Amino acid sequence: MTASWKAQRRVTSPRKTRVAIVFGGRSTEHGISCVSAGAILGALDPDQYEVLPVGITREGRWVLASGGAEQFAISERKLPEITAASGSALVLAADPTATEMIVRDPIEGVSELAGVDVVFPVLHGAYGEDGTIQGMLEMAGIPYVGANVFASAAAMDKEFTKKLAIAEGIPVGPYAVLRAGASLSEADKERLGLPVFVKPSRAGSSTGITKVSDWADLDTAIATARQIDPKVLVEAAIVGREIECGVLEGETGGAPEASLLAEIHMDDADWYDFDTKYLVGSRYTIPAGLSEDVTRQVREFALRTFTALDCAGLARVDFFVTESGEIFLNEINTMPGMTPTSMFPQMWAATGLEYPKVVDRLIRTALRRGTGLH
Repeated sequence: MTASWKAQRRVTSPRKTRVAIVFGGRSTEHGISCVSAGAILGALDPDQYEVLPVGITREGRWVLASGGAEQFAISERKLPEITAASGSALVLAADPTATEMIVRDPIEGVSELAGVDVVFPVLHGAYGEDGTIQGMLEMAGIPYVGANVFASAAAMDKEFTKKLAIAEGIPVGPYAVLRAGASLSEADKERLGLPVFVKPSRAGSSTGITKVSDWADLDTAIATARQIDPKVLVEAAIVGREIECGVLEGETGGAPEASLLAEIHMDDADWYDFDTKYLVGSRYTIPAGLSEDVTRQVREFALRTFTALDCAGLARVDFFVTESGEIFLNEINTMPGMTPTSMFPQMWAATGLEYPKVVDRLIRTALRRGTGLH
């Protein structure tokens, strides 16, 4: 599918909304981003939307990807990847007076694609979910799906998520922050107890996380986390049920809405790690088997977290619920996994909003909101 063909198609299909799905990226969650993008590609109505699949390689190169949704699926436990060979080089200028994309094709040369109406940045982790691409799109004046610069950055950084949640009166478990070069003090070890989870402060999909049950293993766990982020969190383990809630921005700019809750069952897995999430799979129950009071409180905390971080579009908010009914915020994801098995679309489907309608609503919400301060 050449750039000139796409440019011609834009001339003959002016009524379609032009959506650039941006995926891949430089973070450790590159492959999951590709799978999420494939699911969105397959969900968009071709009679309503004209889609530009824009992949970002692990090195940061932008390409106009070719092929359909099927090429971005997990195959034989192997995640898809965007490389320089995935398509022609692409450039989007951070210029609000020109929303065109420039394609550099080795055969057809340089060509200009018609302007993009909205961007769906299906990027997980650093250089995408953390406010970086949101800032570029704000400068370019192109509407985009999801949270703004501040909310994206605050939600990506687990330290500041916790601080904002605490300020809002939302309970979080005991934790310590280790900035570059710092070690866990003996006082913190006594306060947190064992086991603890050691994780990068700014990462997702359970990458770089280690469960530590012996303090002798702590330094190795910290080193593992610092391969991704020099700032590390050490969190006390909370014994409880893993509960998740999907949040969508109000369809007409009103209050955000919460989905039915999901409970994750790990079965043989010790904790909800990367393989359990994406490769092996886990069981879940929707709605979660919680009491009416606890369910109401979890959904309220999810909405309050969404609002406290000034989120927009969508989020998945994760909690622990103890046997006694205590609720603790785990984290919030402003661009949750959108794969066919991801919990965000599963929760909304159970709530009555099927996946294609969720994607359509997110795009319409982004177009209505536009860019700039709100």
